[in-house]
Amino acid sequence: MYDDLKGKTALITGAGKRTGIGFGIANKLASLGCNIIIADLGNIRTQLTDVRTGSADEMENIASELSISHGIRALSVEVDVCDSASVSSMAETVRKECGVLDILCNNAGASFGVPSAVHTYDENLWMKTIDVNLHGVFRVSRALLPLMAGKPGSIINTSSRAGKVPPILNGAYAVAKAGVIMLTKVMAKELGGAGIRVNAICPGQINTDLEKWRFGLEARFFNTTIEEREKEMCKTIPLGRIGSIEEVANCVAFLASEESSYITGQAINICGGQLMEL
Repeated sequence: MYDDLKGKTALITGAGKRTGIGFGIANKLASLGCNIIIADLGNIRTQLTDVRTGSADEMENIASELSISHGIRALSVEVDVCDSASVSSMAETVRKECGVLDILCNNAGASFGVPSAVHTYDENLWMKTIDVNLHGVFRVSRALLPLMAGKPGSIINTSSRAGKVPPILNGAYAVAKAGVIMLTKVMAKELGGAGIRVNAICPGQINTDLEKWRFGLEARFFNTTIEEREKEMCKTIPLGRIGSIEEVANCVAFLASEESSYITGQAINICGGQLMEL
């Protein structure tokens, strides 16, 4: 399956820790024969969130592990998607090391200043959340698109169920992810003539450290336990459980391959039926 992915090169932002969706995507694509570029903050630190990002050592270990396990070429590169100079530096590294890029997964994301209602939200943290989740997709795409020109390619942007159904006390993240969906549609229209397909994935509740962090925040806010918050959430999911990073990665692999050659401009829900749309 997906034999067309063998030998292609994929870059995944936010892929520097094994507990995240980005790693799941990288591992899946590597298992299908893709060469992989792991992009994450590495030694570029931010103190605005309690959620851990991939360290430089972990990024290098992941790249080495993927290379050995799947017989592909893998490398890691540090990037801050909020810094244009950092993104440009990453693009130059990719150009020198790989020459071309076939698949881009804009997966880096974070939420700052939560829980908070819009009228009490710290402005700097609101702007930071928008910058990472929305403007980061723009910066990375703009910098790497020249390496995708002249041949078919696939861009997969990580949005969220929150980009379609507003969560409470996490408005900046929801607004940013809704923006990612519209940016995806704009890019799909603009790049279709060049043979580059652009789609978004909208994960619901997925078993990541970010999800566990969220359940912890909600548990404190509602004066309950993490287990109870997860139990209550599962009641809203027809399949009755939290999803896995592997299940998200399976969808990304489909969108990256020629099996989805007539699909572009879509925002696909991966949520166990929690969100159903006409």
